[in-house]
Amino acid sequence: MRVGVVTFPGSLDDVDAARAVRLAGAEPVPLWHGDEQLPDLDAVVLPGGFSYGDYLRCGAIARFSPVMRAVTAAAGDGVPVLGICNGFQILCEAHLLPGALTRNRHLHFRNRDQRLRIEATGTAWTNAYEPEQEILVPIKSGEGCYVADPATLDELAATGRVVARYAGDNPNGSARDIAAVANQTGNVVGIMPHPEHAVEPLTGPSTDGLGFFTSVLKHLAGAAG
Repeated sequence: MRVGVVTFPGSLDDVDAARAVRLAGAEPVPLWHGDEQLPDLDAVVLPGGFSYGDYLRCGAIARFSPVMRAVTAAAGDGVPVLGICNGFQILCEAHLLPGALTRNRHLHFRNRDQRLRIEATGTAWTNAYEPEQEILVPIKSGEGCYVADPATLDELAATGRVVARYAGDNPNGSARDIAAVANQTGNVVGIMPHPEHAVEPLTGPSTDGLGFFTSVLKHLAGAAG
């Protein structure tokens, strides 16, 4: 299976995301922000970093890049798309996910290992986890505070689209401790912490993040079957 990993000017974690894809058992395919069409792919990852320098707002310029037109069309066709950190911000700016990511409420960059509780296991990116399973992955962001209007927050909770919440301390003041959300069909997921940095015992606080990448392969295998 082939999973595209987009590189924007300012991306930092594209190589890490590609490595996580490879460790999960798929072939990572590099994509460039200026690509107007996607090659033959099964899924797409938007990695972390500072796309276009995070000018205006995080992800606000990246949403207009040629590749995002292709990614948006693919997502509409059911292709799984995962946005990590800056990728989550881009998905919100592109209106593929509701809400927005704003400055951390304490106004400090937060870099630490973070416990998460997986709440939705029916998405393309989380089916390898158990409901309420706690995982440990790094977080590193200054604009990681998830916000949305109360009606949207209620709808996300009622429809099972809150994918993960922060367990223990909330690192950025996100509304209702939300760390990850999904679209209505569960093929698009945005997460603020970094599962791609928790895939090997040597370099991560755990290997808990690998489940995001094995999940999408399981999902794709089921769809193919």
